[in-house]
Amino acid sequence: MTLPPKPESRPAKVSLWRYARLFRQDILSAQPARLYRAWMAEFKTPFFRSYLINQPDLIQTVLKTRPDDYPKSDRIGEGLRPLLGNSVFLTNGAIWKRQRRIIDPAFEGGRLRETFPAIWDAAEAAAARLAPYDGAPLEVEAQTSHAAADVIFRTLFSIPIEHHMAREVFDEFKTYQRSQPILNIAAFVPLPRWLPRLFRRDTKRSAAKIRRLITALTAERMEAIKAGTAPDDLATKIMTTSDPEDGSTFTTEEMVDQVAIFFLAGHETSASALAWAMYLVATHPDWQDRLAEEAQAIDQCDFAVMGKLRQSRDVFREALRLYPPVPMMVREASCPATFRDRTVARGAQVVISPWHLHRHERLWDNPDGFDPARWHSENGKKCQREAYLPFSAGARVCPGAGFAMVEGPLILSRILRDYRIEVVGEKPPVPVAHLTVRSKDGILLRFVRR
Repeated sequence: MTLPPKPESRPAKVSLWRYARLFRQDILSAQPARLYRAWMAEFKTPFFRSYLINQPDLIQTVLKTRPDDYPKSDRIGEGLRPLLGNSVFLTNGAIWKRQRRIIDPAFEGGRLRETFPAIWDAAEAAAARLAPYDGAPLEVEAQTSHAAADVIFRTLFSIPIEHHMAREVFDEFKTYQRSQPILNIAAFVPLPRWLPRLFRRDTKRSAAKIRRLITALTAERMEAIKAGTAPDDLATKIMTTSDPEDGSTFTTEEMVDQVAIFFLAGHETSASALAWAMYLVATHPDWQDRLAEEAQAIDQCDFAVMGKLRQSRDVFREALRLYPPVPMMVREASCPATFRDRTVARGAQVVISPWHLHRHERLWDNPDGFDPARWHSENGKKCQREAYLPFSAGARVCPGAGFAMVEGPLILSRILRDYRIEVVGEKPPVPVAHLTVRSKDGILLRFVRR
């Protein structure tokens, strides 16, 4: 059986200039093939040392055992500052801990069950949008982006994507994506904090417009909270939660930062994973048939239905393994350490790559193959515990992971209940990493009503 598409690796040795150019074009194809087998790799530049780690116990140390010793690096985040400001995605230390103390309660306990009707409505809307295109080729990433954005606005602000403010944010975000802002010179050359960062003009313009729109939504919600008329959604929950240590709540500006990352993380990552999941079932009709049969259980808005979508969950989990939306995470050593008998100096970059970890030849059985049944094997269970990081792990695990694992399988199943998904053309999509792992030229699929 044909393996799911995987980008070609670069030659083993390239110049720093060549590497920087490749890295800016696509993070994945800029890496050598040896990373799929290596436990650790060291990269030297004139400005810093970088260590990519695939060894599970080292990853455990960085993410779970000693996370304070390995804060997030500013290098990759430099490119996202115009949009995300001081969001929880970019901060460290006491600021980050305060932000998580306020944010986390919104995603705990029964909140997922409470927000399920909003996710359900978004899934229904996603299936309905396909009706006019029965059998016609569609660029599926555009469809999944629309669906994921709809989920975000329904769960966060109780408005559908068709709401004029939501639509403006969504449309402008597409412009922001095209500017490819994740990398700038600061990713490779350490710059003093006082030195102005050079961002593309269109990046800054799009980020500013998105933040203006989010500010208007946030200010409107704050007025509704004061008036006692605010809906009981995620935005209201976060904006009314006080820090248990000092009693403070988010200011409007702080909330804008957080809404920006909720939209980026919750929309962009879910859209990526869902698009690849649809492509994978299109290329594996046996699994598609299983999911379509299972999806007949989707008949009413009831959270209990998620217990019946076990195979869909396995498929979505496998899509996250093969195409993790966030392919690399960068930490910075705040104190000297020793990894595999090598000295990791203070200030060194420590890279954890879910992309390489999830396909590691020494860890996974059939690492490049599509096999949703692996999650019930001993190897799959072990790797899920030790080598599976689609949402990171430890203190900085994505607070919306539970939401994603409901949203993805539900939308996928809801569409397969009514439609058969077919591949268009013979050329497979090429995975590239910009903000998330997407296809270089999109993913063309056909949705045929059953």
